[in-house]
Amino acid sequence: MQSAVERFAGALTIVAFVIAVATLVLLVRRRVPDWLRDEVALPSAWAIAAMTTAGSLWMSEVADYAPCLLCWYQRIAIYPLVVITGIAAWRRDGQVWRYVVPIAALGSMVSIWHLIIERNPSLGGACDPAAPCAVRWVEEFGFLTLPAMALTAAVAIALLTLAARPAAGPATHPTDPA
Repeated sequence: MQSAVERFAGALTIVAFVIAVATLVLLVRRRVPDWLRDEVALPSAWAIAAMTTAGSLWMSEVADYAPCLLCWYQRIAIYPLVVITGIAAWRRDGQVWRYVVPIAALGSMVSIWHLIIERNPSLGGACDPAAPCAVRWVEEFGFLTLPAMALTAAVAIALLTLAARPAAGPATHPTDPA
């Protein structure tokens, strides 16, 4: 069962990667469709945050993978996004990107550093010997490790919240009557 869950997590990461790339293309081209902005982006961001949280808890609590210090920092960035994006999806709050993007960016930086340490264990520094940062507990499809999965989730969540920003309407001055 453990390998099936890891394979499922890897497959979900590939889906999140495709969503992130497609969303990035739409954002860069300034062609975010109304259905994505208004109906899909925030629930999708919440779903990715929730699945990432569930997966990280499964890996540590069921599979007994000891999270290293960097794993904990990545979790600190992802776990609150479940609540933040969930409330934003419920309220249809397109301004949530203001809170999500900085948190996801910090988590992404930790994930990138963790990936570097996985590839170059000598850079590990003061990692806990009981839970070293260079251990690759999971490596799905030959390249998806836990920090790569966390990075993909954080980037996808950030991009989806950016896509949920309200459409640019006619320019008005804040003191103009609505």
